[in-house]
Amino acid sequence: MTQTQTRETGSVSINIRAKTRQRDLIDQAADRLGRSRSDFMLEAACREAEDVLLDQTFFTVDEVTFTQFQALLDNPLPPTDKLRRLLKTKAPWEQ
Repeated sequence: MTQTQTRETGSVSINIRAKTRQRDLIDQAADRLGRSRSDFMLEAACREAEDVLLDQTFFTVDEVTFTQFQALLDNPLPPTDKLRRLLKTKAPWEQ
């Protein structure tokens, strides 16, 4: 069992303070989507957390590898079945 699966088995409480206008704004948006305040806030927070974590990916390569990488970006390979399968694969937090 993965660590993510282990954490999802139980629920925990998250408490935050908000100004009245912030709460009202959140409630209005949640209502428009037919969601509860908690569901709306949790989904929005998780979406933002995923973006932050994905933006933090950093790697270094030597000049030759970088030149090859740039060439692939400028002239991508044609799509294959393997690539199509990869692009349809869910991210780890979606499973």
